[in-house]
Amino acid sequence: MNWLVIGILSLVLGPILILAGAKHERKNNEPPQLVQYGYLLAVVGLFILLVQFFSISAAMLIFVVLTGVVWAMDKFVWGKTRGDKQIADWVEYARGFFPVILAVFVLRSFIVEPFQIPSSSMRPGLVVGDFILVNKFSYGLRLPILNKVIVPVGQPERGDVMVFDYPDNPKIQYIKRVVGLPGDVIEYHGKKLTVNGQPVKTTAEGEHQYVENGVYLVNNQQFVEQLGDKQYKTLNMAEVPALNLREVGDFPFRENCSYDDSGFKCTVPQGQYFMMGDNRDHSADSRYWGFVPSENIVGKAFFVWMNFKHFDRIGTAIK
Repeated sequence: MNWLVIGILSLVLGPILILAGAKHERKNNEPPQLVQYGYLLAVVGLFILLVQFFSISAAMLIFVVLTGVVWAMDKFVWGKTRGDKQIADWVEYARGFFPVILAVFVLRSFIVEPFQIPSSSMRPGLVVGDFILVNKFSYGLRLPILNKVIVPVGQPERGDVMVFDYPDNPKIQYIKRVVGLPGDVIEYHGKKLTVNGQPVKTTAEGEHQYVENGVYLVNNQQFVEQLGDKQYKTLNMAEVPALNLREVGDFPFRENCSYDDSGFKCTVPQGQYFMMGDNRDHSADSRYWGFVPSENIVGKAFFVWMNFKHFDRIGTAIK
């Protein structure tokens, strides 16, 4: 789906509907339906276009500023001189949008943010289609857009499931498990994870199967890992190597890592985190694209609130 084209078409079609609807008679002082649809299309189109070039948070902030300026001007300037004149439709819509957009922006920036699981990299705990909630203040209150901590609250811990901005493209958000904190030495050889020289306790738990893309069956070995006080399940395939050396990229602090055919060893730099997917052989993670800077952190995943294909997953706590 080409969202850029959809955004442009919506932004073009919106004003056309507004102009066409303006020729119709108003009923009960309400704008004609064509006008209403036109403004809705224009707003949706503008938002889609902004998201193509900025983050969702930046796009929402732009909307907050624009509608807030109109709201303030109407309340303190235009409203005092308008008298009995009909309020312009665009002013009316901007006034109505402002408190709603402001509330959503504050909620999303400081309290909780929704996220949809896009891949199987965190199976078996999280599956494709899970809609989850991300706690935005677990790791400190951050300034929107700049993502700088202004009120320290807590720090990521080993075993946390964390959402973050993908270092290679911050407009994309990833979800993985924290396995390495700043200063940690992470090793993964022969499918065995070691942190600071201590093997992570791992217990085999039989086979696990799932259907990928509704087409083919994937067979895995399932394990229970104990990392700190966190216990969770992981998957791997015995016949697949610990990593594909050809896919390892050239990332910042690449010199902190050494790779061979059996796995890798990395020392996590200060201010950085090492992330891995629970579905170890089906996850593009820090093994391949490197460390996650503190400023890329979005928040801690904690709750599945919806899955339209698997209603039994609603209410699942994320371990």
